[in-house]
Amino acid sequence: MTAAVADGRDVDRADLALDGIVGSGGQGRIHRLHGGFDLLYKEYLEPSRVQGAALADLVELRRGLDETGRGALDARSAWPLARVLEGGRCTGFLMRAAPETMRWQTGAGSRKLIELQYLLHPERPATAGVVRPAPAQRLALVRAIVDLLAGLHRHGLVVGDLSQANILWTVVPEPEVFLIDCDGIRRAGARPVLEQAETPDWDDPLSPFGSDATVDSDRYKAALAVGRVLAQNAYLAPGTPLVPLPGVLNDRQDAAVRRLWQQAAGPFGTRPELRAWSAALDERGVIPVPRLRPAPPRPVDTSLFGNRRGPRGSILTPPTP
Repeated sequence: MTAAVADGRDVDRADLALDGIVGSGGQGRIHRLHGGFDLLYKEYLEPSRVQGAALADLVELRRGLDETGRGALDARSAWPLARVLEGGRCTGFLMRAAPETMRWQTGAGSRKLIELQYLLHPERPATAGVVRPAPAQRLALVRAIVDLLAGLHRHGLVVGDLSQANILWTVVPEPEVFLIDCDGIRRAGARPVLEQAETPDWDDPLSPFGSDATVDSDRYKAALAVGRVLAQNAYLAPGTPLVPLPGVLNDRQDAAVRRLWQQAAGPFGTRPELRAWSAALDERGVIPVPRLRPAPPRPVDTSLFGNRRGPRGSILTPPTP
């Protein structure tokens, strides 16, 4: 199993020793692997609808990264590590489990993932087990989300279904985020592994392509994540006022974020790039003042000194009127 993860080779379904279902959704079930592996198997409910070549492309993309790039991707996402086949048909894939620090313990003693939704609502008695961020940590989490999405865009990828359920986070021991459901990601212009999913209240209302993922729709959804986390408001959307929680942003950041939030409400194709959000949310406390060019020298009125003759009697200065 370790070798398959290292080189991305396909795994036979019969070789997997499963140890119970740990989650399920509309597209598949998540199995824990027996034997102490920090790996999970996502089994598709309808394998006949899976685009196996698209999944192989995601596996190959990770394998093509250098060691540093793979480490960063693995630390921040449940990326497909290897396809699982049965009778030549793709039935799912292997992925790493989310870090244990991104789970919280309920009053009943069960362990649940710390999803983005817990940043969008005030604390309630039922969610008292979630360690809440201080204002500075909330800002650090927003930066981490933007940086994660920007990194995927730099690889020519489109995220697609971004929502309050597939971004995980923690502030213990420090602010970090982790993306799940990564088989929904695809190369820009390529076919997805499965038909594109959309989460209610997280869709792009101005996309002319319906549910098809695009870079611009990703930018709109990134704006949703930024604004909703900063304001602790699960239903905030561009076009409505953004009021960040007190103490999260300084004056410079607040002004820059509000400008981008307003731009995100614009027509399809005009949403702010992720690097603009990174610049708006950076840690600078003041706006840098550009270096001014020195003023050009002022002309000297040489008429005060009379006419001076140059070579061959040419006049260097105009005569005094």
